[in-house]
Amino acid sequence: MIKYGDRISLCMISLNEEGAITKLLNELKNLDQRIQVVLVDSSDDQTAEIAKSFGAKVIKQYPPMGYGLAMDKALRSCDKEVIITMDCDCTYPINKIDEVSRAIIEQNFDIVDCNRLKNKPENMPMINYLGNKAFAFIASLLFFKYLPDLHSGMRGYRKKTLIDEINYDPNGPSLPVDLLILFVKKEFKLKIIDIKYYERIGNSKMLPFETSLWTIKRIIKSRFSS
Repeated sequence: MIKYGDRISLCMISLNEEGAITKLLNELKNLDQRIQVVLVDSSDDQTAEIAKSFGAKVIKQYPPMGYGLAMDKALRSCDKEVIITMDCDCTYPINKIDEVSRAIIEQNFDIVDCNRLKNKPENMPMINYLGNKAFAFIASLLFFKYLPDLHSGMRGYRKKTLIDEINYDPNGPSLPVDLLILFVKKEFKLKIIDIKYYERIGNSKMLPFETSLWTIKRIIKSRFSS
């Protein structure tokens, strides 16, 4: 059982993840049933119904409105003081939830970034890995801070800091970029932990070219806006 399970919201969005959601929520149930699961679902399959059967708080957003608006809705629908984001495709290690929540509650960090890129994940195409490393290098230079993984789908946030202090743009892809570098810009406390990134269940919904353009846009806007 997680030490602070009753103080955690697990925040996710989904688009046709019925092949993975049962496995993920079974693992979470075995870990700690007190963790609140918040899911914004834009699926036309049974993902929402499966999640509801596990007791998740499910908000339908259909037709799909895109990653950013779905994640914004999910983040603002969480009730607990610690929000941990995670993808529904079983790529992230739920056994890191305890370490992430302890860093926020016990060590007073505002954000914990789970770095997938210490080494190249076996299941990540080389072009994606190199692109992620390049964007991370550029952001690290511009913000004078080591930022190894701008696009990690697993992060921990202090809810009050995220909702009350971070003015992010929910429109468009690459929202995780804003949800990291805006914390750095405001000098909130950041902790980075390395994680293993697993083979996904189901197909990727990412659009690489559009995601790359929005990543550049978010880095530049955040760095040079007042």
